[in-house]
Amino acid sequence: MAHLPLEGLVVLDFSTLLPGPLATLMLAEAGAEVIKVEKPQGDDMRHFPPQLGETSAPFAVLNAGKRSIALDLKNPDQRAALRPLVERADILVEQFRPGVMAKLGLGYEALKVINPRLVYCSITGFGQEGPRAQEAGHDLNYAAVAGLLSLSPGTTRSPTVPPMLAADIGGGSLPAVLNILLALRRRDLTGEGMHLDIAMSDAMFTFAWYGLAQGHATGRFPGAGENVLAGGSPRYGLYATRDGRFLAVGALEQKFWDTFCGALDLPEALRDDRRDPAATRAAITERIAAQDADEWRRRLTPLDCCCTVVASLDEAVRDPHFTARGLMGATAATPDGSRIPLAAVPIDPQLRRARDEQRPVPALKPASQ
Repeated sequence: MAHLPLEGLVVLDFSTLLPGPLATLMLAEAGAEVIKVEKPQGDDMRHFPPQLGETSAPFAVLNAGKRSIALDLKNPDQRAALRPLVERADILVEQFRPGVMAKLGLGYEALKVINPRLVYCSITGFGQEGPRAQEAGHDLNYAAVAGLLSLSPGTTRSPTVPPMLAADIGGGSLPAVLNILLALRRRDLTGEGMHLDIAMSDAMFTFAWYGLAQGHATGRFPGAGENVLAGGSPRYGLYATRDGRFLAVGALEQKFWDTFCGALDLPEALRDDRRDPAATRAAITERIAAQDADEWRRRLTPLDCCCTVVASLDEAVRDPHFTARGLMGATAATPDGSRIPLAAVPIDPQLRRARDEQRPVPALKPASQ
């Protein structure tokens, strides 16, 4: 196989749980050597259910193909064992609260003296500076504080918890990889590394781009259910079918909308959804609820009008399209010989490890081994 783009680069990964480990998984898949530095009892994710034999499945899918070492970072003697690794590292990823690495003598200012070419990436909820910098939080909190959740919060009786971890992945993992690659390119030009400040809450404003454009242009920001892409239009939303499933309708463009309305035999007076959007939505809701999901799939799929039945995860992983693209082809191998598909990462197959390459889940070993 041709050389991978990050082959020969060394990554020191001090991160835990999801954002950092997913980012370093992408770097590993692109050819980098990732050395995961864990506390003596291991990354907390090692204990997350479900178990695959004696291995945590969530840990396996995020960390296969890396190498792990155990270090007590509060022990000066054990920290000293990191120096040879820092000297040869190209990238460091950490996910502690601001200031923690500096207190341990492992902050960017200290390490750049040892290795001025080091690209040092810090992932936090609110960034290294600012009034919220030391505030605790998780994905839901970052989306809440940035106003993103307000666009589609559900009802007071049934609040909606988003199914995707937009802040962890879209605000942490992906921006980390993007900025690391940009910093490496800058290092190619200048010979110098840098400190990257990745705040997961920052990217929540990126996800709210349309609502922000509306608010800045008109002086009024959209409220719950008012954004066209968050429940504000009958052309874009979810409708329940007779058998308790859902139809995802994304018929925004007029040609798709006309086709969809024709398939539902929607009255002409309701097809102009600007007149009375609520009435149009109610009529669509009634019609969709009159048939099972399979019937709507049979009717609408041939029309190609951006209407799809919401698949379960079980159906999605068996979909012939995704199977053909090999999204679940790369696997993590546990110590007992079990295999589980690696977390799906958005890297072109030409730029990552071969699907059939061995990716063992790293055992936790002392730094001296």
